[in-house]
This record gives sequence, structure tokens and C-alpha cells, in this order.
Amino acid sequence: MRDLTVVFDLDGTLVETAPDLIRSTNHVLALAGLAPVEPAAIRPSISFGGRAMIVKGLEIRDARLSEAEVDKLLDVFLDHYATNIAVESHAFPGLETALDTLAAAGATLAVCTNKREGLSRTLLETLGLDRRFAAIAGRDTFPVYKPHPDHLLGAIRMAGGDPARAVMVGDSDTDIKTARAAGVPVIGVPFGYTDVPIADLAPDEVVHHYDHLVLAIERLTSGPRS
Repeated sequence: MRDLTVVFDLDGTLVETAPDLIRSTNHVLALAGLAPVEPAAIRPSISFGGRAMIVKGLEIRDARLSEAEVDKLLDVFLDHYATNIAVESHAFPGLETALDTLAAAGATLAVCTNKREGLSRTLLETLGLDRRFAAIAGRDTFPVYKPHPDHLLGAIRMAGGDPARAVMVGDSDTDIKTARAAGVPVIGVPFGYTDVPIADLAPDEVVHHYDHLVLAIERLTSGPRS
């Protein structure tokens, strides 16, 4: 794995961020005079970003706001979330051991997320994970973002890697589409934020626990690409 770059999505892949994101969503809904939404109802929207979560919450509460009003709520959401970014957020079980194993085997690790880069760095720093990654590419790092393939390709190159020797790990349709467009093998995890079972999205492998990630990567990279 010495010349391999393993690129991870962040929310729902590396870190369980749902509790803090949903808390910030309900915070702005309360400011709009609306009752909180149940976590299960809004969880699948997380992969589409804060604005999508707010819009989903408004839809659930049958509330209609203008684009400008939603923009204002998003600004408040981002401020609230930045201040409360890791109250309950935590790495998924087995993640850190898997990262240690990959690093020891010579792999380079990177992050490609549609979360804003500043928030991504703050979250990873707060959880003590940031130093593990050679590159952290957020929604605003490049002119494009997932599912555009150049977001993933840019993250790989930021980490000093070669797209021909890379693997992506993600939890959503956006991640699968991004990897496919970039020509990069993709591993799906089923514990993230999607309303479609990850296996139905046809990633190259599905890993139900990070204890099995290294073996899945070895299977994907032991063929002609290696």
C-alpha cells in the first residue's frame, strides 16, 4: 500500500456528526418559531449539507420561507454549528485502528468532503484526527465539489497521490457518483447518511465495520491496478 492514497468522506463516513448537525438545524427552526424535527426524519439530508437540512426541516413543518430567509437561517446554522461542532460527534468504531494500520502499511490518507474546509478542519482537529490526513479538501477548497470528479482528483493530488492508485470510502450516492466519475474504486459504509441502502448504490465493496476496511482495500488493489 506504499503508493496508495485512501480518500474518505467526512460526515457519516469518518465521523458520526448527526447529533450536532441536527441540533443546529433544530436551533434555527426554533428561531423561525417551529417545533424541532425528529433526528431520523432529517438524518438522510445530512449528506447534502446544512441548507438541505434546513429546507427538509421546513418541509416537515410545512413552513415556507423565501430563499433570502433560508440564507439567513443558514448563516445562523453555521455559526451555531461552528461553536458546537463536536459536542456529541465522534469517530465511528474501529476507525482509528484502521487508519493506523493503513498508515503503517505506507498508505497516504486524505479527506474529500462537501463540508466547508474550515469546519472540516475544526472538527477533525477537535477530535484529534487532523494530523492523520495529508490533505483535507472541503466544499470550498476547489472551484467544484462532489459529485464533480475534480474534487476527488484534486484531493488525491493535494495528498501527493496518483488517481490511478487511489481508493475512496464514502456513505452516500454522492460519494459513489464522484468516485465513478473520477475512475476511482469506491468502498461504501452503511452507517452514514443516505435513505438508500448503500449496497443498492453498487460500490465496489461494502464495509459494515472499520475492522474490515483494510482487507477490503487489499482486495480492490490486488488486481491489475496494483
